[in-house]
Amino acid sequence: MLLAIDTGNTNTVFALFKGNSLEHSWRCKTESSRSADEYAVFLKQLFDLEDVKWSDINDIIISSVVPDTNFHLVNLCRKYLNIKPIIVDMKNANVVIDLDNPNEIGADRLVNAAGVIANYQTPAIVIDFGTATTFDVIDKGGIYRGGVIAPGVRLSMSALSDKAAKLPQITIKKPKSIIGKNTIDAMKSGMYWGYIGLIENIIEKIKTELDEPAFVLATGGLAPLYASSTKVIDQVDESLIFKGLLAIYNNQKSEN
Repeated sequence: MLLAIDTGNTNTVFALFKGNSLEHSWRCKTESSRSADEYAVFLKQLFDLEDVKWSDINDIIISSVVPDTNFHLVNLCRKYLNIKPIIVDMKNANVVIDLDNPNEIGADRLVNAAGVIANYQTPAIVIDFGTATTFDVIDKGGIYRGGVIAPGVRLSMSALSDKAAKLPQITIKKPKSIIGKNTIDAMKSGMYWGYIGLIENIIEKIKTELDEPAFVLATGGLAPLYASSTKVIDQVDESLIFKGLLAIYNNQKSEN
C-alpha cells in the first residue's frame, strides 16, 4: 500500500492507497514539534481500527508546506517503516513551471496541478480553500502559469475577531440574507458573500487574461459551501490533493 502524507499549515492528512484506489484517510492538526513517535502512536491507533499493519505499507510520498515537520515525518518513515519517502518538489512533480522563480512554488500547489493534469481537462483554474485561498492556472499545454494568493476564509475570520474587540468568532455558513440584522449575521454575510465576490471577480479576470475558456475546479474543506452559490466553479473535488500525490508517485515509479 502507498501512504500519502499532505502537510498543510493547518492540518496534516494521511491517506492509504491500494493500487490506485483510495482506501482510507485521516487528519490531525499540523504541529511542527510533533515527533515521529507521536505520529506513530496516532497512526497505529487508526491502523488498528482498519486492520492495517505497518508491514502493509511499501511506499510513502510526502507533500509539505511546513519545513519544520519534514524531519519528524521522514524519521517516522525510516524508524517505523524502514522506507525512504518521496518528498514532492519541483524536480519530481512532473509539472512544467512558468514562474519568475520556480523555487517559490509550494508543494501543495504543485500537487494540485499534477492532480488536474492527470485527471481533468486543461486549461484549468484550481481554487484551493485552505489556510490561504489560492487560484492556480494550468494552461492547455499543461504548463503551470502562476496564480493568485488571498487570505483564507478562516484566517480572515480569525483576524477580524482578534483585532475587533466586539466581534466574536463565528461559524462559516451561507446566511439567509445578505443584509445582516445583527452582528453575527452581518459577519456571516461578509465572510460568505465577500468571498463569493472575490472568487467570481478573480476567475473572470484570469479567464480574460488567458483569453480562452478554462475549467474551474475547487478543492479544500469549504469548497462545496462556496461552490453552491456561484456558477463560475465547474466542479468540486475534495480529494484532488490525493489524486495529485498518486499521479506524482505513479510517474516516479514509471521512470525508475
